[in-house]
Amino acid sequence: MSHGRPINPDTTIVRHSGDVLHRALDVDLCVIGAGISGTTTALEAARLGKTVAIADSLPALGGQAVNSIIGTFCGLYRNGTHGHRLTFGIVDEMLAYLERHDACYYRHGPTTTVVHYNEIALSRWVETALDAAGVIPVTGAILRSVETEGRRVNAARLVTRYGDVTIRAEGFADCSGDAALTYLAGYACREPDEKVYGSQQAVVEGINLDAEPPQREELAARIAEKAEAYGLIRKNGLMFYFPGKEVAVMNMTHVETPLDPLEASKTSAIGKDQVDRGVRLLRDEFPQVFGNIKVRSYGFPGIRQTRWIKAKHHLVVDEVVNQVKFDDAIGRTSWPIELHNAPEGFVWEVFDEDHVHYIPFSAMISPEADNLVAVGRCIDGDPAALSSVRVMGPCMAQGMAAANALDLAGAGSVHQIDIGMLQARVSDNLNRSDGVAP
Repeated sequence: MSHGRPINPDTTIVRHSGDVLHRALDVDLCVIGAGISGTTTALEAARLGKTVAIADSLPALGGQAVNSIIGTFCGLYRNGTHGHRLTFGIVDEMLAYLERHDACYYRHGPTTTVVHYNEIALSRWVETALDAAGVIPVTGAILRSVETEGRRVNAARLVTRYGDVTIRAEGFADCSGDAALTYLAGYACREPDEKVYGSQQAVVEGINLDAEPPQREELAARIAEKAEAYGLIRKNGLMFYFPGKEVAVMNMTHVETPLDPLEASKTSAIGKDQVDRGVRLLRDEFPQVFGNIKVRSYGFPGIRQTRWIKAKHHLVVDEVVNQVKFDDAIGRTSWPIELHNAPEGFVWEVFDEDHVHYIPFSAMISPEADNLVAVGRCIDGDPAALSSVRVMGPCMAQGMAAANALDLAGAGSVHQIDIGMLQARVSDNLNRSDGVAP
């Protein structure tokens, strides 16, 4: 008896012919990396009327912002408890979406305002915004090689489980985080002389809402006291709470993030073990609040710094500290120096309420390439300087600048664009002084 279901016994027998399955795309802009940097770059370019393809090695869009469960937008606001916002444009659309879906919370801390967000809602904003803009996604795509001719990148060649994809474009944005596009194109890159550690984030649930959670200082002190007994590598950490909700993002781990493929594959297991140890510490030390917590989801290992481009300008920490406003500035932030260069802790140097430091466009472009712009944590700077401009707020400002610079360059060179015209297009991200968080 079929119970009303149609029966179709026909199938097609297939055998691999030995030929490589291949798809080709021709677009105005190819974006490598679909994290917050790549998403912003792609959306801004699409709004400028460009055809855009965005590729990512993960089988989903959103990069670390979604899949590593960072959970917090940092660097968006000026310092102080209610400083004004420093980045606008695509950010406005994102925050409005998260607010409509009750998926963000503005925490006014003593240093600055940060935005905690629900990673599921952010992933849906990324997906729906890119789709509505007509951006072509290529997910699960590993960048295998880059075709260049002289000073121009002509094509990115990617490998997926379903076959190869070649993306040809007039312009390219390296939003990979590891400078993968720049490196495979043969252009000069930098690597740190000392390790910069990443984090394994996790969402925990089961927080007792009837009990008062420990303050940040108390939590950090207890972790420092007990970390060794629980086998935690990092001896500090914090929890990002959502008021009225029993969930929080846990940030208590340090993991190495090597570029070697075999060593990198080990980091997820190490990171999850560190999360589990942190959960046990919280249950034991704060039973009234955390006694029943469990992990709802583990993020992918979060990477802070691995490889970045050697650009026309190398941003240094003194320029950050002294608030140098570059002639080619395209964005700004007030985020502290946050250098995770030791397994047990990190450098955290905050600035006063009037402090603002700037990102020069020349730190985003290789002197060897005419149609390539880097965005995010693979722009050029020393590790301490990069630690203050690689967070998501200034990364979104960089994405908007990259899209506009490549639009202005067209078939020419990003080294020859009118910087004044670029700054006029992103003037809100340099000069606007409203937008205080609720």
